[in-house]
Formats: sequence, C-alpha cells, structure tokens
Amino acid sequence: MVNYTLWSNLRALSESKKKGRKIGKLRFKSASRYRTLNYNQSGFKIDQKHQKITFSKIGTILFTMHRPYPGEVKGVLITRSGDEWYVIIQAEQEVSEPKGEEEGRSVGIDLGLNAFAVDSDGVAIENPRFFERSRARIKKLQQSVARKRRGSKNWEKAKKKVEKTYAHITNQRNDFLHKLSHRYVDSYATICVEDLDIEYLKESGKSRGLRRGIHDVSWGRFYSYLSYKAESAGTNFIRVDPRNTTQMCSNCGSIVKKDLSVRVHECPYCGFVADRDYNAAVNIHRVGMEQPFKPVEMIPLHHISVMQVLSMIAGKPRPRARGSSLGHTRHVLTMKRINAKGEVFQQISIYIRENVYLLAKEASTPISEAAGQGVIAALRARGVEV
Repeated sequence: MVNYTLWSNLRALSESKKKGRKIGKLRFKSASRYRTLNYNQSGFKIDQKHQKITFSKIGTILFTMHRPYPGEVKGVLITRSGDEWYVIIQAEQEVSEPKGEEEGRSVGIDLGLNAFAVDSDGVAIENPRFFERSRARIKKLQQSVARKRRGSKNWEKAKKKVEKTYAHITNQRNDFLHKLSHRYVDSYATICVEDLDIEYLKESGKSRGLRRGIHDVSWGRFYSYLSYKAESAGTNFIRVDPRNTTQMCSNCGSIVKKDLSVRVHECPYCGFVADRDYNAAVNIHRVGMEQPFKPVEMIPLHHISVMQVLSMIAGKPRPRARGSSLGHTRHVLTMKRINAKGEVFQQISIYIRENVYLLAKEASTPISEAAGQGVIAALRARGVEV
C-alpha cells in the first residue's frame, strides 16, 4: 500500500514537472506526518452489518457508518485528521442518464472573490472567507507553538490546537461547498462554468492577499463537487473557454476592456449596464448553451448570504431520535442557531405534522408542543411564512 502511494506521488510529480511547474527535492516523511494509507482493490474486508472492517497487516477495527454506500467497492483510504481517523470507501456505481439540454432550466456560473459566485439568473452568493475570519486566531496559535520546545508535551498540545482549528475551517468550507453545489444540481438540468486554470491563477497572483483569497475560496473543490453530483444526478456539466467572458458585452458582443478594480460593466456601444460578474455569467451561459446574442434584461442581483446557504438541508429530514417520546414523526422542524441567544435564520425549512415538533441541532432534541408554538410565533414575528 505504501509503495503504491509512493509511486503514484512520483508519477504525479513527474507529470507536474513536464507541465513546467517547479518541483522541489524529495525528503523523508516521518510517521507523524504520514496521514493517508491506500488499499487499492484488495487487502480489506468490510462487514456493514456489524460495522467492522478488516485490513491486512493491521487487523479488525470497529467503525461508525456515516451512510450506506451503493455499488461495488474498488478501494479504501485510511486518513487521519488531527486525532481522528477516517475510512473513505471508493465505490463504483451506475450514474443516471444525462438529461437533454432542452429539458429543464440551465444556468451559467461565474466564480470570483468579491462574491463567491454570481449566476445568469441574477443570484449572487456571498464569499464566506472562512480562513480570513480565523486568520488572527491561527496566527496566535502558531506563535504559541513556536514558543514551546519542539517535542515537549506543551508543544504537542499547542500543535493539536492548530490542527483542530484548520480542521474546523476545512469542515466549514466543505459544508458550504456541498450545500451550494447540491442547490445548483437540484435546481438546474444544465450547469455551465468557466474552464479555469486555477493552479496558474494561484501562482500568478499579483499579491499575497490575492493568492491567499484564491486558496480560501476553493474553486477547484467546488467544481469537483458540482461535477460528481451532476454526473450522479444526470445533470449536464459544461466547461467553457474563459477567454473574454468578462470583457465581452453580453448584450451586443462588443469587447469592453476593464481591470479587476472595475466592478460594473458599462458598454459604450449599446448602453448596457450590469454588474461585472453577472455580465460574465450570462456570457458563460450563452457560450455553454451555444446560443446567439440576444437582449439581456438589466436586473438587480439577488444576494444570498453564507448563513442562508448553510441553512439549506441536503437530503431527507433527520429521523426521529432513539428514545424519543414523540411517537410516529414523519417530518422534522429543522432550525439553525446564529448565537447562544437562540436567534434563528430567516431562511428555514419547517415541517409540522399532527402538532409534533422536533428541534434538530447537532443532536435531535424533543421539545414540547407549547415550546413549538412559541418557536412558530417567533418565526412569524420575523416574517418567516409557517
């Protein structure tokens, strides 16, 4: 398994070097820095019923099943994040038949740093900037690690705090990207995006802040999530040439040069005025769908905050908690909290049946009918339709 991983990495480095990227020298990797073990095709046996997995040269380990996996298992990855170990199962499954481009709605998506994404329907998604918001805390924790003697108990404790903070940022980012990609795949039959060379953008950024911002937004991971979700759902996922998508007027096709500081597209030829990113999204949609130029409606952007994205529920409502005295419950009242005072988001999914209420936080917690009525009254006072 280790040899397979080693030679796979060497092949990847060789391919990167052929593409002109700078490759450093290989160095020894200690056991404490080795985080992933790959079992490719064989060397493992999974017992889903008893939640056990047996690895060659390791033995049998109990695990907690996140969700059942469909299809034939092709490989298993063991990976470590901080003090936690995970088993990632790679399974081959049949994908849905692709939808015809004439079926359902289609959309073009322009990714950016000012807004994470702006689509051709006029929706702007706020950039969460998860790393930037935690940057001051990370700096303090890294200074704490640097002040301690390497290898000491205090050094290990401080190092774990840094790892935990980075893991939290990664979980926040993945949650956001999964829910946003799920929203687009569920809503559209065809999704058009730019075929960006993200590695080149990272390397050629004019400032450290720009390069850090590109790392933070994780466009590549968002494209990856969109791609596999679209394939699984039968949604068409189209990558278009990014040349001139921003500079071209989506209304008449004229080239209007502008640098990154110009946030509004103003065409001197046809008088079309629109947000720079919305103009690009319309161009991406037109090129992806191979449509001719046509008049574009000047609409105000509908802004969706990070909190609204995170309040989206991917998949089915949570099942009733074990030991709950609520009886038969088919639907769930799902709420997200902003702070300890218990203020709720304005965008919230509410399901009520037979005066039974369930408040789903990190774990499902039953609440009384009177408390449920109080929650509903508070939601109505905030203008949420119940």
